[in-house]
Amino acid sequence: MDSRILVTGATGNVGGALARTLAERGVPTRAVVRDPAKPLPAGVEPVAGDLTDATSLRDALAGVAGLFLMPGYADEIATEAARAGVRRIVLLSGGSVLSSDPGNAVTDYMVRSEAAVRASGLDWTFLRPVSFMTNTFEWVPQLVAGDVVRAPFADVPIATVDPADIAAVAAEALLGDGHGGRAYPLTGPAALLPAERLSVLAEVLGRPLSFEAEPNDEARARMLTAMPQPYVDAFFSFFVDGTIDETTVQPTVAEITGRPPRSFRQWAEANVAAFAP
Repeated sequence: MDSRILVTGATGNVGGALARTLAERGVPTRAVVRDPAKPLPAGVEPVAGDLTDATSLRDALAGVAGLFLMPGYADEIATEAARAGVRRIVLLSGGSVLSSDPGNAVTDYMVRSEAAVRASGLDWTFLRPVSFMTNTFEWVPQLVAGDVVRAPFADVPIATVDPADIAAVAAEALLGDGHGGRAYPLTGPAALLPAERLSVLAEVLGRPLSFEAEPNDEARARMLTAMPQPYVDAFFSFFVDGTIDETTVQPTVAEITGRPPRSFRQWAEANVAAFAP
């Protein structure tokens, strides 16, 4: 059986880690890229394609057994995958699909993506992680400027997850058996407030860092300069109105991979260079 895997989002946090994991395991791995010049993990074959145009992926899907799919792009991708003979698809989704709120921009595209994958008839697995540890990179400009970090949603503990752990689960779902028709909630090993994450980071960096809570009105104004209002509204719904639960620690990473998920401290220690001023 052809074991070739096609990875979308291979230049991102989860897709990149997955492509690297698969290549290191000797799995023939292909990655969809818009720019073939973008660097990919060693051993990964780049194939041009546009996730907003499912027909552009036909060459990439040829001879592929499994597909790792990012959410929110052309709903027809799963259909094209089925036509190409793909047998298994793993979709990166999110826990907000459980709220089924069509008025939430983030929830809406994840719900649509899951529905399209279900309708394809493929053997599917949904990954529903909480916020990524890599979101902490948003603090880098403040850490370069000084020792104070201001961040929103200061009273919300989140069991942030390392994207590499999401990728490890994705690899098992693509290559192993018993994952079809399953939706996996994925978290890290502990729920931490932003100030607690910063405290860990301060210890790892050996710096006297301090945290300041960013008021909601200031956070909304700042976020509106960086993203459309429906997405800002979605994040306020999640973390101010509490419409999702990213606090409860789930055992899924350990159950699927056979090892515990990486702690925030372990992640920070592995990424010290990214926070250097």
